[in-house]
Amino acid sequence: MLKEVVMIIKMSLSILLYVSMAVILWRALKDRKMTASLRILVGVAFGVCSVFSTHYGVDYGAMMLNVRDLGPLTAGLFFDPVSGILAGLIGGIERYIAGTFWGIGSYTRVACAISTCLAGFLAALLRRFFVEKKTTNPLNAFFVGSVTEVFHMYSVFFTHRDNMEMAFFVVSECAVPMILFSGIGLAVISMVILRLSGKWSHLFRRRKPEEIRVSGRFQGWLMLTIFVFMWVTFALTYSIQTRTAFENSQKIMEKSADNLRYLAGRILSANESRGNSENSENSENNKNDENNKNSENNKNNEINEDRIRSMLNNLISSYQVGAYGGSFVVDSEGEVTNGKMKGAKMSEVGLTKEDLQRPDSFFTGKYFGTDVLYRIEQVRGGYRLLLEIPLSEVFWSRNILSYETALADILLFSIVYSMIYLLVQIIVVRKLNKVNDSLAKITAGDLGEVVNVRSSLEFASLSDDINETVDALKGYISEAEHRYEKELEMARTIQLSALPKNFVFSEIREIDMFALTEPAREVGGDFYDFFFVGMNRLAIVIADVSGKGIPAALFMMRSKASIRSLAETGSSPGEIFYKVNNLLCEGNDVDMFVTAWIGIVDLTTGKMCCANAGHEYPVLRRADGSYEIVMDRHGLPIAAMEEMWYTEYSLTLRPGDKLFLYTDGVPEAINENEEQYGTDRMLAALNTVMDESMENTLFAVRNDMSSFVGEADQFDDITMLGFMLHNYVSGKRGQSNISGIGLS
Repeated sequence: MLKEVVMIIKMSLSILLYVSMAVILWRALKDRKMTASLRILVGVAFGVCSVFSTHYGVDYGAMMLNVRDLGPLTAGLFFDPVSGILAGLIGGIERYIAGTFWGIGSYTRVACAISTCLAGFLAALLRRFFVEKKTTNPLNAFFVGSVTEVFHMYSVFFTHRDNMEMAFFVVSECAVPMILFSGIGLAVISMVILRLSGKWSHLFRRRKPEEIRVSGRFQGWLMLTIFVFMWVTFALTYSIQTRTAFENSQKIMEKSADNLRYLAGRILSANESRGNSENSENSENNKNDENNKNSENNKNNEINEDRIRSMLNNLISSYQVGAYGGSFVVDSEGEVTNGKMKGAKMSEVGLTKEDLQRPDSFFTGKYFGTDVLYRIEQVRGGYRLLLEIPLSEVFWSRNILSYETALADILLFSIVYSMIYLLVQIIVVRKLNKVNDSLAKITAGDLGEVVNVRSSLEFASLSDDINETVDALKGYISEAEHRYEKELEMARTIQLSALPKNFVFSEIREIDMFALTEPAREVGGDFYDFFFVGMNRLAIVIADVSGKGIPAALFMMRSKASIRSLAETGSSPGEIFYKVNNLLCEGNDVDMFVTAWIGIVDLTTGKMCCANAGHEYPVLRRADGSYEIVMDRHGLPIAAMEEMWYTEYSLTLRPGDKLFLYTDGVPEAINENEEQYGTDRMLAALNTVMDESMENTLFAVRNDMSSFVGEADQFDDITMLGFMLHNYVSGKRGQSNISGIGLS
């Protein structure tokens, strides 16, 4: 027990060497590209570790254990294929040199050198074709490390066909610890690498079925199936070999018993003939003396019996049953009367009274502490002839065949497993991944993607079905878009139909008005309005609802209706915004708001009362000046917060003055360089057409915007309104016959 504990500790320390080297190199190289020099560095580092394992193996009885193959396996699986091959060649060639010239494990030098060299090539092959995302999970790592050592043990058998007994001794002593510790060592390195790479936290998490890859599920079931099949096959073979070993040993023992009976008969016959001859001679010489005759006959009989016992004892003692078995005779009391252990009691031998009462048969028992197979046979005079063969000899051929068969089966099934897994990866999994990549593009919105995996009938059919489904989907989408466009066009028409179409007023020629609007989408949230709220009192409104599209358009309709209905009651601009704000705050679950500017101008005096609810500053041009921004006082946007009061202010328009109103889509227009149009460019454009009509002025600004924006997309609604007072209005005109609303 102590020997095993010491071996476990020393093998664990050997594994620690490789773990430490892996940690050092991983931390140094994890973020670096593997160049030729780095590949050589890693290969040499792990090759040196393998050399160290050769020279400082673990003493385990008559054997030296090591985990030398971990060097090339770690370098190839976790770092680079070239590094693995280089480490394997360094460790393998040095192992052969050490065995040839320095006597280190000379008996197995060829097998060990071949195994270490091939471990590097195996690691390179696995990393190239089998390892996904360049990481190996601990279970697969254990499997690779164990199978590599299985090949190592099988190489010992393969390279020593002429001395299978010694090869079996080496393998039986080394196989289990070296296979287990090589597998455990590589699994530990895998866990450490996963931890360092940040993937350890997900390793043992129970995953949902939809999170498990097809390849992973197939890999698990394939490994389980092959494992069960391999062990069932081995168990059947082992059972047959055990039965065969028993039968062969029984035949050997029966033949030995026949030979013993034949030789014993020859001894008895020879001694009987010799005794008769001597008795006849004595009879002729002493025929005149009857007393002498009887005395001589008795003496000759005693000599003959002693001679027979001696010869039979020599025969039984020297007779060898099999390679290491023998024979002996016991009397009815259980004492050995013939054989090497003559005079021994049955308890010393290891027999019981029940054993001696057996009929002619075979049974297993002890022979001086050794497990043996017995054959018992009743002979004359109550004696029993027993033949024994050590069970180690009985099962010697079975054990060798079992070890060799088990190692060969593991290698064979590992190759079959690897080939099946690789074929499934190539034929099924990679094709599925290609289909999934195309589906990912399709679900991301790229309906132009075509699935084209036609490596088999099934994949061709799957590709065709997906492509047909996408084509049908594109048809439905196109139809829905067409229907949606028609509905939006209808909504746009309804909105635009409410816009004033005629800005020339027959009754009032003292004013000039014009407006234009361009929604960023089919419908928008900007709007303007102008209408009379009394005799010669004109209300002008421009507003911008947060957001764009249909939601903004719906909120805009509510805002417009509220502003106009309250303005027509004769309320002042501040009161209008106060009441509209409270109305729009009710039921505003989507938290929309609207910026607005309103001005009510008395056309007879030019006095205008205004209010601004978070809207853009108005721009005013005096008849004798240029366009300038009016820095009025802003309130919060309408519907932002209840019970908000809005400050009113006044402007006095004189004949020839112009007022320019706009939404934020004008100054915030962006060109291809993501530069804003800005109020400075807007004022510059206005001042280039100071003497133009309001219609020409608005179009001039819009053209200047288009030149600035270029090919960049319009992202916000654009609305502009211009008002010019040519002269004061006299008389009672314009109560309700010119009014309209423009929407965007």
